[in-house]
Amino acid sequence: MKRLSNRSQKIIKSRPKDNRKKYKGTTDLLTEEKDVKKNIFSFAFFPFFRNFAHQIMTTYYIQKPERLGNDIKLPASKSISNRALIIYALSGGVLPENLSDCDDTEVIVRALKEMPETIDIKAAGTAMRFMTAFLAATDNGTHVLTGTERMKRRPIKLLVDALRQLGADIQYEKEAGFPPLRINGQRLEGGELEIAGNVSSQYISALLLIGPVLRKGLTLRLTGDIISRPYIDLTLWMMREFGANAEWTSMDTITVKPQPYKSRTYYIENDWSAASYWYEMVALSDDPEAEIRLEGLMDGSKQGDSGVRYLFSLLGVKTIFASKEPGKPCTVTLRKGDSRISRLEYDFTNMPDLAQTFVCTCCALGIPFHFTGLQTLKIKETDRIEALKTELLKLGFVLEDRNDSELTWNPQTSDVHPSAPLPAIDTYEDHRMALAFAPMSLKMPISINNPQVVTKSYPHFWNDLTSSGFTIHDSLPCSSHSSV
Repeated sequence: MKRLSNRSQKIIKSRPKDNRKKYKGTTDLLTEEKDVKKNIFSFAFFPFFRNFAHQIMTTYYIQKPERLGNDIKLPASKSISNRALIIYALSGGVLPENLSDCDDTEVIVRALKEMPETIDIKAAGTAMRFMTAFLAATDNGTHVLTGTERMKRRPIKLLVDALRQLGADIQYEKEAGFPPLRINGQRLEGGELEIAGNVSSQYISALLLIGPVLRKGLTLRLTGDIISRPYIDLTLWMMREFGANAEWTSMDTITVKPQPYKSRTYYIENDWSAASYWYEMVALSDDPEAEIRLEGLMDGSKQGDSGVRYLFSLLGVKTIFASKEPGKPCTVTLRKGDSRISRLEYDFTNMPDLAQTFVCTCCALGIPFHFTGLQTLKIKETDRIEALKTELLKLGFVLEDRNDSELTWNPQTSDVHPSAPLPAIDTYEDHRMALAFAPMSLKMPISINNPQVVTKSYPHFWNDLTSSGFTIHDSLPCSSHSSV
């Protein structure tokens, strides 16, 4: 099993460039040369080994290093990877380079390669939204799109209603408004459409991505407040990178012309969301010489979470780019700054995936906070607001929430004793719970239940921790502990 696991980490992005070829359409999807087929086959079935790992590695106990320093090869951005794969499938072009090897991306890879009658996207919310639109707008037959039990409770009605207005044939297999979905694919007319702007931006991105292949294109008007705008802008930027004519034509309207995507080679930047956990570690480390070097990031990145560098500057972390050349990935060095803010107030409307990182960081540093713009956290992999309140209470932190969109912590009025000498943090099948809580081990004893959930976005996170000096012990069913 070790040989297969090692190999699976080299999937797709490690193959020789000479083995790429162009495709005529979606029927030829992901059928490159023999060696690439073999790699993608391993990539697609890697969840079997991950599920096996979940059964034998239940809890990680994390011990901090005396010194913090390392060179980290971050995973590729799953946000960019998932968008690039849908564009690739619609353009019949060249498979993008440096694809993410996370769970969320691999389910799209497998779905596009195999196109089975029933497509299980597991817990991948982006894949559910993007594949719903892709299958509805392309003539690839009839498919049932399903996922985990949690996925079957995540709403999809807004997207389905929008696609139906464009002519899509989509039926609910069970409860109306939720997966599974039965989708009969066909070319859609397109046209004008209104959709609420204050829900997940993935609904909006899913519609935009299919815009160029609609007969009449797409004019999309967003009503109400528009949240997570950077993710919408990322989608539009990537579409234009592949030759689409897509742009904001007013403050609330996006127009996509019926102009097909153009094939091109494309290299995917590494993930700024993953970088946030290393910012957290530098902020929490007691080592005044702490230094982390992160590979493959860009100054001026279009990723919404690249704003993490500005927010962490308020918490005492400096960001140094090896190159300022636009569009060129480089090494980013993180070091301790001279000072940090005494209280943090911030609206996370445009960066909701960073909320857990900053909640955990501020609690561990003893910095009171008031965070707003968290309304989408309740429909993520879990209800992240409730999960944060529950798990931080185990560590002695009492958080208050308001309006299903705000979190506040004031240490003077909310300190309690931890629930146990070594509290075990539950992760709720949410990768960002494990990723955000693990760095807190630099300030207090921490253990993480179901640690392999990180494979959803950062498969080699625990290996990167150990190479950075952390000691991690796993708890096996027989209650023996061993280092990982």
